[in-house]
Amino acid sequence: MSGAASEAQERAKRDAQERAKRDAQERAKRVRLMLFDVDGVLTDGKLWYGPAGEVFKAFHVLDGHGIKLLMQTGTAVALLSGRHSEAVTARAAELGIAHVLQGIDNKKTAFESLAAQLGVPAAETGFMGDEVLDLPVLRRCGFACAPAQAHELVRASAHYVTRAAAGDGAAREACEFVLRSQGRLEAALAPYLA
Repeated sequence: MSGAASEAQERAKRDAQERAKRDAQERAKRVRLMLFDVDGVLTDGKLWYGPAGEVFKAFHVLDGHGIKLLMQTGTAVALLSGRHSEAVTARAAELGIAHVLQGIDNKKTAFESLAAQLGVPAAETGFMGDEVLDLPVLRRCGFACAPAQAHELVRASAHYVTRAAAGDGAAREACEFVLRSQGRLEAALAPYLA
């Protein structure tokens, strides 16, 4: 391949990436309701079982504070999980997340029901998922995002894929992307920078 052809391909690739970034920003700008899957998004996806069969999960404080920043700026937040866990209930209560949907077999139906209940059109919702069972919601919401290690079909369906790993700042990165796209990140961080 000639140098000119190679340069043209690189330029086309950069242009496509820039268009995708602008599209993601425009979509994130409209988000009024942001939903997060739990396992593989807010956690690293590993399930640790104790001797009595109890399940342990670890949550990162970066993700928690990102969610709080999003809520403090007026965006509704919900957790949408196929599993039920008391650890999730406790973490959601600690963060002040009012909408916690657990043990959900049909995430798309639960998503549509919550959006309707809150009066938020699908185009003004965001969802962060990692597994193929999240695809129906990712394809329905206005802003779809995924952590770096999500299933390849999920990453391909996402408008934004984080650099950070699940359970290690991915949700925080997504929250800040939304806030930055909406022009509210600086104000959200201002109390900590004074």
